[in-house]
Amino acid sequence: MTLVDIEIGLRQQRGTLDLQDIIESAAVFLEEASPREIIRWAAATFGDRLCLTSSMSDALLIDLVSRVKPGVDVLFIDTGYHFAETIGTRDAVQQVYDVNVINVQPSRTVEEQDRDLGPRLFGRNPDLCCYLRKVEPLNRALEPYLAWISGIRRDESPTRADTKVVEWDAKRQMVKVNPIARWTQDDVDNYMADNGVLINPLHYDNYPSIGCAPCTRQVAPGEDPRSGRWAGLGKVECGIHL
Repeated sequence: MTLVDIEIGLRQQRGTLDLQDIIESAAVFLEEASPREIIRWAAATFGDRLCLTSSMSDALLIDLVSRVKPGVDVLFIDTGYHFAETIGTRDAVQQVYDVNVINVQPSRTVEEQDRDLGPRLFGRNPDLCCYLRKVEPLNRALEPYLAWISGIRRDESPTRADTKVVEWDAKRQMVKVNPIARWTQDDVDNYMADNGVLINPLHYDNYPSIGCAPCTRQVAPGEDPRSGRWAGLGKVECGIHL
């Protein structure tokens, strides 16, 4: 039985079940905590009903979490549009780290989507394509869990500037844990260098932010690291974190 099970049991006895109260308190208490302390809290609180997600841009989050919770479930959304290097990074992660990689797939293959909705949906309606190939599959995959760990940071974009280290994911009615929310790019680079973290080789070819191949371009020196995502489409998020 985890700490959250005990808390829920007590609240059920009082008729006042509200997991959000726990989360609001944790967000304040853990604001200045290290990523490892935040992960340790999440592991102790949610037990095996905790997972993490990874785009396999690198294994930073996987390295951090697996040191605290070996064997943790890692959800990877296999959109059908990934670079070969991203799939290779996923396969390498399974060999190197003590984690359980779960390959999450959309309900339709790329070929079935092209047949039903027309080819190149990612260019005509990128929001719908992201929903069908990322958001909806992740929503299904997260259903068995009480909480999920994300690697988003406040400095990545204005849409992420208010990210809390622990927050309530109202869309999915579960807890979202963001242990590196306060980290800067320097913090990330230093940790990966110091710990020999696996990294997607596309990073060495001017792809600082890696998504699906049709919607990701190389970034020139001095450009915003996320400017290569959905370039020219007026889109900045896939919808997972909004």
